[in-house]
Amino acid sequence: MLAARRNLLRDREPDGHGRVTFIELFFDLVFVFAVTQLSHALLANPGPVGAAQTLLLFIAIWWVWIFTSWTTNWLDPEHTPVRAMLLALMLGGLLLSASVPQAFQGRGLAFAGAYVAIQLSRSLFMLWALARQDHANLRNFQRITLWLSASAVLWLGGGLLDGWWRPALWFAALAAETAGPLLGFRTPGLGRSTTADWDVDGGHMAERCALFIIIALGESILATGATFAALEWNSGTIAAFLIAFVASLAMWWIYFDTGAKRGSHAFSQSDNPGRMARLAYTYIHPLMIAGIIVAAVGDEMVLAHPEAEPSLTTTVMLLAAPALYLLGNLLFKRTTAGHIPFSHMAGLGLLAVLAVATPRMPPLPLSATATLTLVVVAAWETLALRRGRPAPRDP
Repeated sequence: MLAARRNLLRDREPDGHGRVTFIELFFDLVFVFAVTQLSHALLANPGPVGAAQTLLLFIAIWWVWIFTSWTTNWLDPEHTPVRAMLLALMLGGLLLSASVPQAFQGRGLAFAGAYVAIQLSRSLFMLWALARQDHANLRNFQRITLWLSASAVLWLGGGLLDGWWRPALWFAALAAETAGPLLGFRTPGLGRSTTADWDVDGGHMAERCALFIIIALGESILATGATFAALEWNSGTIAAFLIAFVASLAMWWIYFDTGAKRGSHAFSQSDNPGRMARLAYTYIHPLMIAGIIVAAVGDEMVLAHPEAEPSLTTTVMLLAAPALYLLGNLLFKRTTAGHIPFSHMAGLGLLAVLAVATPRMPPLPLSATATLTLVVVAAWETLALRRGRPAPRDP
């Protein structure tokens, strides 16, 4: 078997975690563009079909990013071959993101081809890097490569076919890839992986996922600022701009004030970090990121027409965004802290009441009420935690 002559794995620090390198941050820049493309795609087609298509593309982009984050959790990006791999993946990610607006029209094969190339080339690189260094993880990536090879057939088939075949095959591919980690990538003749086999650096993984939250929030703020700058500044647009900004602050506070820090601490102290990486960071974090993307779309709708007649689409966007974000945070904190934050449950309850009681509320006051819910949740949790034990420091 072809194998790297040098050890490309990270040196684990016994009393800390591997730092996020500059090349990893550079790699993440592509996903600022990806999040922008997703929000624009949903804004252009906010109906049920458009929402389903955007969800499919979002999950695909998330798998590209999170699989790469798992990879750099094991590999050391300071080595030139690893850097070269990340730079090549950046190009693939840029092509993938550029294909988003027409992924279900004329650029389906481009999207599918870029996706398959990224997923398979990264897995093959891991086989090469691990061949002489880590037999257990090598077997794990042999299973992963076979799973991705099987789903690649569905991706490319969907890219070649039009009509309902494309989303059907792509959803089937994503279903298989989503089930893979849950099933330990069980493969005939190779067995299955267990979370105990996935020896991840908890602090590094937590920091990487927190940075993706920052990417999504940053893109939301940029989109809001760009839209506001192009509009006439009157009482309605100014109010919508301020409400959108406060919502971004509240979302940042809910995750980063204590949740991210406590999660990182619990992760680094876990006796099964692979399990927590799979559940809390691989499967739960997309809920929060989806909430931020939907919030950006809702903010743009309100900015463009703050005093418009109420519409079902705008109402769904304005209420679904904080609901997704709070649900993601609730599940994340339940997994990492071992309890369900009552403030988040109350916030979801308030949003449910809003959905029933205010179906005809104009966009601007509805946006303000939804944002107020986020502010209340942030303040409630902060005060409750300040009265208890202080949040642990990062290891």
